[in-house]
Amino acid sequence: MTLLTLVLGTALVVGPWTLRRPAVPAAARRPGDGRAGRHAPAVPLDAALLLDLVDAAIGAGASVPRSLEAVGAAVGGADGTALATAGTALVLGASWPAAWADAPVAAGQVRDALEAAWSSGAAPGPALRSRAVRLRRERRRRARAAGGSLGVHLVLPLGLCFLPAFVLLGLAPLVLGLAGDLVGTLP
Repeated sequence: MTLLTLVLGTALVVGPWTLRRPAVPAAARRPGDGRAGRHAPAVPLDAALLLDLVDAAIGAGASVPRSLEAVGAAVGGADGTALATAGTALVLGASWPAAWADAPVAAGQVRDALEAAWSSGAAPGPALRSRAVRLRRERRRRARAAGGSLGVHLVLPLGLCFLPAFVLLGLAPLVLGLAGDLVGTLP
């Protein structure tokens, strides 16, 4: 038993250190990146963060198209490309819907927040900030709802795990002890 415990413990401690990371294909690496094997994660960008970045660029004094181009170049990925493309198209005189054709979800949130500012000349900052606050509020509400339903989903697995343990460790010794006393008192 001690040897088995020693072997399993050693495997659990040393195992993760010996596993190799999968190699990153050359196509996934950034061009000009001297760090071999490192690449930008393919994680979708948070729409509220994107709204905050565009708000910061506009607050710094950049025009709407220039802030879209700057944030798009800084962010990269599908959302960044959509922002940069929309900014360039707006500078070249494209209509608002044509500039935002095929925009991803996060870039679509920026499009919806800035549409009134572009068409009517309203200040874009309050619209961007209120949309970001609303998105964060919805995300917190969904997280709370998921956390509340987690307890309901865990009742059956926890019951299936703890009930046998309770019976074996709590009730079985008690019943066996009582049965032994009862058998010992019988003539």
